[in-house]
Order: sequence, then C-alpha cells, then structure tokens
Amino acid sequence: MAQKTYNEGEFTYVEEGEGQVLLILHGLFGALSNFNDVVNGFKDNYRVIIPVMPIYDMPMRQASLEGLLKFIESFVDHKELDDMILLGNSLGGHIGLMYTLAHPDKVSALVLTGSSGLFENTMGGSFPKRGSYDYIKERVEYTFYDPKTATKELVDECFEITSSIPKCMNIVQIAKSAQRNNMAEEITSITAPTCLIWGLNDTITPPHVGHEFNRLIPNSELHFIDKCCHAPMMERPEPFNKILNKFLTKINQTVPS
Repeated sequence: MAQKTYNEGEFTYVEEGEGQVLLILHGLFGALSNFNDVVNGFKDNYRVIIPVMPIYDMPMRQASLEGLLKFIESFVDHKELDDMILLGNSLGGHIGLMYTLAHPDKVSALVLTGSSGLFENTMGGSFPKRGSYDYIKERVEYTFYDPKTATKELVDECFEITSSIPKCMNIVQIAKSAQRNNMAEEITSITAPTCLIWGLNDTITPPHVGHEFNRLIPNSELHFIDKCCHAPMMERPEPFNKILNKFLTKINQTVPS
C-alpha cells in the first residue's frame, strides 16, 4: 500500500510513527515506495520520515551532490529534526555520508545499503537511452538479483523519467557529481555507529565496496544478504529489517542513560 505523502512548501515527504527519527534518503532512481517495508516495520517504534529529493526537478546548475545536501539540510531545519538515524540507499547513502560529516551532532547512527561514495557501476554516468523501453527494463532488472522484482510499475516509472530530456540531464549531472566525489579520506572521521547492509550479489556497488566502507568507517559493522542485489530493503525486506532492528536495538542499549 502506498504511503501517505505530505506537502509543505518545497518539501514532499512521508512521515509515519513517533519516537526517534529514522530519516531515509532514496537513490537516484529511488521512489518512496522502495521503503514501504521499512516504514511498516519500524513505524511502531520510530518516527520514519522520507523526503522526496528534487533530483529531476532542481535547476540544472544546482543538480549535484552539494545541491541535494543543501536540500536535506533545509528539510531537516524545516522539520526541526535532531538525534537522527540516517538510512541511505545508493545515492541516498552518499548524501547521508556527507550530511553526517557536516552535522555529526545531529546524527546518532548511520545505515548504508548499496551506497555510492567509493565506487559504483551505473547507467547514470552516460546519457540514458531515451525512448528505448527494453533498454530501461534491462537496466532496472540489472539492479535486482531476481529480475521479477522489477515490476512493470517500476519499469514504467523509470521509463517516464528517462523520457524527459531535462530529467535525463539532471540524472547525468548528479551521477557524474557522485563519481567525482570519492569519500575515502573523509569517512575515516565518522564516529557515529554505522551499519552496512549489502546485497551479496550487488552489481552496482559490489561486495568489495561494502568491505571497503567497513574498513574505512571506524565504528561500523557489515552484513551481507544472499541472493540480493542493489536494493536489499526492496528485494529482501525481511532479512533487511531483521538486521536493521538488531543494530538499532544494540545501539539504543549502549546509549548512556
């Protein structure tokens, strides 16, 4: 079932539940529906919030990681959020890393799944083939271990996005911005407890990327999910939520009273 969205000025977002904030950042082709199982699994104990990042609609001169970071900073300020758990998939993980480094006082924990920031294989680095439904279908299926996970609704959504020249130009510009922004040196200073949840069969950010994040982020733990590719929260929601719940329970038990 689709989550209810709220609109306040320039912001569109999902918000469910009460408690500590679990702020979710979606990827380059991400949709709010990608996180339905996370919302449903954690809304009883957390205030789950997912802002829609203006990837396709922001002015082209602002279409970059820095532009998206400013947007998230504005959203957090608008909602007066604090003591957040940040969860980011793919590009959203990259933005999460940047936000954590810029505002360590606001982030109590970080969760990355298939995050960019070190290395990725993506169609975003070159202009997506407009008008080729079969090509878009193949690329969407490539992000899943089981191609059937790429529903017609999901493929149609991506096809609609890539049928627009301005949206494609933003996608390419943001993807190139991500590829230029290697965070290997900066992330060694992250002190927040970090949970890395990786698809063992990830073709976009392969397993070695998860291992490298684990090596570079001091207070991190790495978990792999078998028969799973780039979006574990969609493809294997039950093991994903189990790992996330165990991590959140553990860090909450270690917080000083």
